[in-house]
Amino acid sequence: MKIPMRILLLVMALLMALPQCVMSQKQTAEEKARIAEQRRIVEQLEKELAEDEKKLNSIKKDKSTAQQRVRSITRQINSRNQLLNRTEREIGSIERSIVHNDSLLQQTQTNFATEKESYAEMVREAYRNYKQNNYITYILASENFTDAARRIANIRAMAVLRKERLHRMDSLAKALEEQQSSLAQRRHSLDSVQRKAEAQRKKLQGDVSSAKKAMSQLSKREQAALKEKMESEERLDAAIDALRKLTKGNSVGASFSRTTSNLNLPVVGGRVREYKGNMAEIVGEKGAAVRSIYEGKVVEVRRNRITGKYDVFVAHGEYITSYANLDNVVVRKEQKIAKNGTLGEVGASVNITTMKTEYKMVFGIYSPNPKEVMRAANCFKKK
Repeated sequence: MKIPMRILLLVMALLMALPQCVMSQKQTAEEKARIAEQRRIVEQLEKELAEDEKKLNSIKKDKSTAQQRVRSITRQINSRNQLLNRTEREIGSIERSIVHNDSLLQQTQTNFATEKESYAEMVREAYRNYKQNNYITYILASENFTDAARRIANIRAMAVLRKERLHRMDSLAKALEEQQSSLAQRRHSLDSVQRKAEAQRKKLQGDVSSAKKAMSQLSKREQAALKEKMESEERLDAAIDALRKLTKGNSVGASFSRTTSNLNLPVVGGRVREYKGNMAEIVGEKGAAVRSIYEGKVVEVRRNRITGKYDVFVAHGEYITSYANLDNVVVRKEQKIAKNGTLGEVGASVNITTMKTEYKMVFGIYSPNPKEVMRAANCFKKK
């Protein structure tokens, strides 16, 4: 009697597929970790937003000036926009996780069905051999004791394979149960997060209405003064003075000079709305990537205490470029960055004139000599 070749081939194929199953489980664990980190960030933003709302309610009770109310509501709108963006990112992570989990579930179901069919065939084959005394005939047909020992070992090997197949079926059944439970939990989590996002959108609309009402109470002069004051709070001059010391002797991107021009805008698909000397205000689409205009080294990544967004500073030799109002960053301090390398994602901002949400990045360029004024308008490709 010979062990059916198709059974041996099937066993080998399933054993080869096992590492892929392990890989899928590892990917699922990594996806869970990413979702957990995203949830942590969202919870932190929710806590900060609750503090903002508390402060705003305090201002209303104290009947403070319209300027203070506008500033507080504007910050609250910024925080809520940031929370919404993070929540939407969390929704995307959960949706991708659901798709991956669903695919894994289908694969496991297929493997389980294959295992059942293969095990059933092995049992049928064993029963036929038992009924027909094929095992005894198989052994008695041995040419010598060595051949008999080999045949007995073959019979035992088949028994071991059946046992392993049964164990594998039990493992797959448990995996199916776990994956189905996980899929149900993630779908429930998705519904919950989507409801939260919708609630935040409604609150955001209320914030915008309140801000417009408070802004309408200000005179033209007061509006201009408030806008100037809020913009000045976002300026990076003090940070640049400190960073100049860190760029001394930097060789990364040292080919950059005051005459370097014809570079890409730092916001993918963006357009310059306004130049202010060494600064450029660049607007783009939601989720647009922010990139370094030239090769260099990241000398600082910080969270702006006024806006809650991120600022990135890149040294090109001893020149510095700054990228403000990023929703998130993908680089770290001391990291080398290539020309047009991604730094992060453009952040939401409130246009204080219209109180509408827009996506902008404030670019700055600084010479190693504080007395030398650089003009952002000279850097980019002319259209």
